[in-house]
Amino acid sequence: MKAGQPRITLYSSSGCTHCRQLKQWLRQHGIRFVEMDVQRNSRAFKDFQRHGGRGVPLLLVGARKIQGFNPKQLSAQLRKAGVTL
Repeated sequence: MKAGQPRITLYSSSGCTHCRQLKQWLRQHGIRFVEMDVQRNSRAFKDFQRHGGRGVPLLLVGARKIQGFNPKQLSAQLRKAGVTL
């Protein structure tokens, strides 16, 4: 994580195509994140529910929630949150 950038957490599941695409996109842009698999980790699932998750992928950028994978929207939301792309 670059200095001054918010913590980024990805709630995902191993069988989710959009989750894999989002992880690849984040890595391609050099964005560090913590992945929480909601199927394999009960703590991750409880956190996911606490954050109002209804489906994966759910990306938390600081306190900002980004649901799903749409590269254009994702870029805009990350910039608003102070993440350098």
